[in-house]
Amino acid sequence: MTNAAKDRKSILSDHLITQILTMAFKPGEDLDEAALSDAFGLSRTPLREVFRELAGQGYVELRAGRGARVADLSYKTLHDFFLAAPMIYGAIQRLAAENATLAQIDRLKDAQRAFVTALDTNDPMARSLANNRFHQVTGEMAGNIYLLPSFQRLLIDHARISMTFYRPHPAGMSATLIKARDQHDAMIAAIEARDANAAAALADDHWQLSRNQIQSFVMPAALDVPMGSTT
Repeated sequence: MTNAAKDRKSILSDHLITQILTMAFKPGEDLDEAALSDAFGLSRTPLREVFRELAGQGYVELRAGRGARVADLSYKTLHDFFLAAPMIYGAIQRLAAENATLAQIDRLKDAQRAFVTALDTNDPMARSLANNRFHQVTGEMAGNIYLLPSFQRLLIDHARISMTFYRPHPAGMSATLIKARDQHDAMIAAIEARDANAAAALADDHWQLSRNQIQSFVMPAALDVPMGSTT
């Protein structure tokens, strides 16, 4: 494969991830192979390689004879999400405080600066993506091969669910978003101090903040996808 083709695969992958995380591509939506092939100048073989990679990460579902679709969000998915999230977030933050490198801490601070900028500009998509990147870095810090796949899937669904949390606020930044920003700063400080207990406690506080905000999202009308299926 040429370098140009590899670049197009990477661009397509980034495009699909962004569209999925920001709900531009809805949960359960079929991915149009022909349109994507034309738009990104890729034949079906490299296109399907991208689909397989994204399926392995939890963004896409592959169905024999029916093509790829965006990973679904069902009532079962959401039920499992709310059960697993506090446990996984706490474990990740604890390990991040124990294992983070200086380079990773710098990346976490970069992610936080992007998040603050997105808050200041009142851009809901940028907020969601920056928040997702912040937590991705904590996963990289934790570096646990058993937790990371579950954490990655959790972040995908959290980003999608949270798009209502990050909707525009005409009157300015909400108190909840300010609190989320401050909690991020406190997490960075706890990780820098190697304080695993404080990091885990902050993860729990941060989860409760998110949980309170995203409850309104767990409604069929808001989600805008069929919620009856658990497949």
